[in-house]
Amino acid sequence: MSLVWVPLDHRVLGEDGQPVPFTVLGDKYAEALRDAAGAQAVAFPLAAPARIPDLLARVDGVLLTGSPSNVHPSHFDEPVADAALPLDPQRDALTLPLIRACVAGGVPLLGICRGFQEINVALGGSLHQRVHAVAGLEDHREPLDRPLEEQYALRHPVRFAPGSVFERWAGGPKAWVNSLHGQGVHRLARGLRALGHAPDGLVEALGVEGAPGFAYAVQWHPEWRCTEHPLYAAMFAAFGQACRTYRRRVQEKQSV
Repeated sequence: MSLVWVPLDHRVLGEDGQPVPFTVLGDKYAEALRDAAGAQAVAFPLAAPARIPDLLARVDGVLLTGSPSNVHPSHFDEPVADAALPLDPQRDALTLPLIRACVAGGVPLLGICRGFQEINVALGGSLHQRVHAVAGLEDHREPLDRPLEEQYALRHPVRFAPGSVFERWAGGPKAWVNSLHGQGVHRLARGLRALGHAPDGLVEALGVEGAPGFAYAVQWHPEWRCTEHPLYAAMFAAFGQACRTYRRRVQEKQSV
């Protein structure tokens, strides 16, 4: 079974005024890897950026998850627009160089929501910090006062680039997806290709042009009950296959 590195979020939890730092991972991501990609999620809590080469050598792929936190806007030369929104500078410090290492080394990479945004920022792009406040763009945030089933319900279609892997995974030129994000791509990084757009024109799917391995990301949440949605299941299946192919190639090189 392939091993997929899933970088963790950093949260402060606790009761009775006793905050305690935690590293956390949502079960839904590990379940999607297990059930749809045939892979095992692994984590390296408090991993230092300097350890990235060593840790990457131990895995077959990297999954960048969604998160309540946002990429710090200092990474694209902007001040914080809303101090009430959560940030996770520890995650930024790891994931941004990790993305560049994955792309350079051909390590399979799949980004989801925050992970999608991290890939764009890591490679030189920028973000809308408040998509809903941008003229011409819709409000892509989830209804927080509703049950999870409604928050993760299909919200809008995404139209895919003709001939793209997303069109193949979806079995057609467009598919309905969920939408749970307040930020989104503003300036697309050089070397990235927009492979899917929401009706308002916001980039919802991307790929790394010329990447030596699987390197795709989406703004929606395909991990949510992914085996029940053909597009979501196809994405994770393709990622899992890419991880197995990568491991086989590494083993072949080591045996020479």
